[in-house]
Order: sequence, then structure tokens, then C-alpha cells
Amino acid sequence: MCSIVNRLKPALAYTLRLQTTGHLRKVPAHMGPGLRTSKQPLESVIIRPYCARMELGKGPFFRQLFESVSSTYTYLLADTESMEAVLIDPVLETVDRDLKLIEELGFNLKVAVNTHCHADHITGTGQLKNRLFGMKSAISKHSGASADILLSEGDKISFGKHCLTVRETPGHTDGCVTLVTGDQNMAFTGDTLLIRGCGRTDFQQGCSRRLYESVHQKIFTLPPQCLVFPAHDYKGQTASTVGEERRFNPRLTKSVEEFVDIMTNLNLPKPAKIDIAVPANLVCGLHEV
Repeated sequence: MCSIVNRLKPALAYTLRLQTTGHLRKVPAHMGPGLRTSKQPLESVIIRPYCARMELGKGPFFRQLFESVSSTYTYLLADTESMEAVLIDPVLETVDRDLKLIEELGFNLKVAVNTHCHADHITGTGQLKNRLFGMKSAISKHSGASADILLSEGDKISFGKHCLTVRETPGHTDGCVTLVTGDQNMAFTGDTLLIRGCGRTDFQQGCSRRLYESVHQKIFTLPPQCLVFPAHDYKGQTASTVGEERRFNPRLTKSVEEFVDIMTNLNLPKPAKIDIAVPANLVCGLHEV
């Protein structure tokens, strides 16, 4: 049956969904992938897979979201059986958008986790906690920030049958973590590793040598096909892979000494919101919000 669906034209494929019973069920074509009416049950919605593993029911639901002012990516992952979900790096200004999507898809948001204490935007975690009873906030214990869950190396954030494993990757800040799916097919690298770049190291306890070691020891040791999803991109790119970054990252393919020299001479301007964002994010985004 799967082979039959795969041979269908893309336009027609959008109107069909392989049910767990093995039968094809038609969905109104005008609905499009991932959309439904307010009365339409989630099980009749086409959830477009990000890869073959999700299509086969082995990977989590995945959605990449974007906030344009700070060029921040927010990531929604969920287990489509238990409907438990995790949100990575929410932004204050897009909380309404995120909640609407979560409600439309019928997910139960368990945890909102920040990959580090951000300096360029205020996290949406505080507002999410105010509006979703029982949701927990999470951040590294080394960040200096308050949260319900303080993360350490090897900790797991579970949602249904899936989980994210914490890898401590300091360097951009002391509290940076990379979150890796259980199958090591996806890594959410925060500001530690960007697409063909990396986070700056000239403020917030930044250290170029530590960042270099973090990437090479904790991220570049993942399988080469592992997808890399950063917290930001400023050039319209959405994802990379560990293998690509190991080959083509113009900074992290250098020696450690060359890397330190590059980072020392970036001469970047101070983030516009740092004096507001950091104090707010240290208290889970509730400072004067």
C-alpha cells in the first residue's frame, strides 16, 4: 500500500492519508496538508512528514516555525499517539501563533525548553506557563536562569514514546545545550552550531575554545546524516546536517587556534535587546511582561 501511495502524483497524495488500519481515507483536497476545520478530528488531518521515518510512524511530528525580527527558529515536536508535545526556543511575540497551532493539532504541550539564555529576544516560556496549566519550563542548570526543570548532560525530555537527550555544549554561553532525538536523526543546536557558522563568544561567559570543543566533541560525533536545526539563521537557510557542517563550516573546519582568531576578530555589534532580554530570560521571560 505504501508503494502505491508513493507513486501517486503529489497533488493527489495530499488528499490521501494512510490510516493505521492500512486503508486510505480521503480528505477534502481544499484542506491541504496539516489543515483542518475546527470540528475535524486530528486523525483525519494529513500530517506532512519531514522524512521517511516520520511517514512510517517511527519519528515524531515536527514543525519548524520562524520569528522574523530576531530570526529565531522555534520547533514543535510531538508524539502522534499520546499527543504529548515539546516546544524548543519559543519567542514571546509568537506565543499566540504557537498556542493556536498546538490547539488546532490537539497536542498537549508538556515542556517548553530553551537551548540557552537568549540575548536577542525574550523567551515565550513564561507566557506559555501562564496560559497552559501543567506545562513545565526547562533550561540548563548552568544558565543561571530559573525554570521548573534544570537540565544536565544526559538528561532526557520525554514526550510519548519519543525523547530529546541533552548534550551540554557551552561556549556561546555557559548554559548552552544541544537537544538530540532518540534516534539521533535530529539535533537542535541552539546558538552553538549554526548553518555554516556558530554563535558569537564575546559576551555572556562566551569562550571560543569551549565552543570549538563542544561542537567537535558533542555535535560532530553524531551520525553524518543527522539533521542540524539551529536557533537562528539570517540567510534563509532552514537546516543542515552534521556531515555538511563537518565538511563546509568555514569556521569549525579550521584548527582551534585559527578558530579562536576568527572569533576574536568578528567585531560584531552588541545585540539590540540584550539589556532587556537577558534579565527577562533569567526569570523565565516574566520580567515586566
